Amino acid sequence: MTKLALLGAESTGKTALAMGIAAHWRAQGHPVHAVGEYLREWCDREGRTPHPHEQPGIAQEQARRALQVPPGHWLVADTTPLMTAIYSAMLFDDASLYDFALQHQRHYDLTLVTGLDLPWVADGLQRDGPHVREPVDALVRAALDRAGVPYRVVYGQGPQRLANALFAMEALKRSGTETRPWTCEKCADPDCEHRLFTGLLASRAADPPAT
Repeated sequence: MTKLALLGAESTGKTALAMGIAAHWRAQGHPVHAVGEYLREWCDREGRTPHPHEQPGIAQEQARRALQVPPGHWLVADTTPLMTAIYSAMLFDDASLYDFALQHQRHYDLTLVTGLDLPWVADGLQRDGPHVREPVDALVRAALDRAGVPYRVVYGQGPQRLANALFAMEALKRSGTETRPWTCEKCADPDCEHRLFTGLLASRAADPPAT
């Protein structure tokens, strides 16, 4: 059984990627428990975005749903309480959810972060604008690094994004605790990271098949 969490800034393809991974696992014969983003459900129901005092309840419900995995099922979580904690800190200057969120993040076997190479698309109440994506991306990475939670960043367009995510998960399983394997030693430029990621994929494709 594998437990996977997807994190990332808004409009970076988390939901589509979660659906693709779940479908891939089901095609392999694994029963899958897919957990959607509770914040989306909450906003649709209430017709607004949450107030500061409502953030803890949203984080707790997101965690509760992820912990209710039927026996033997693989888990795909389209976001986790860490995203709620990050937005609480950024929008409301409230960092109180970080400890809970990071403790929950350790529940997952694998964590993927969606890269910023997809175009921003408006999505009603939940999208703040393209200007928040880079700050949120930086906060996600910083939180995972501080907590020592291993993760991989996924790039790619269309079906290639899913293929890249599957490759990233295998690489993460092999690497164990290494948290930033694709970042250049001399910078943290996402474009540079994207080139390194693409280079790793090309190298894999060029390797001769095992005999």
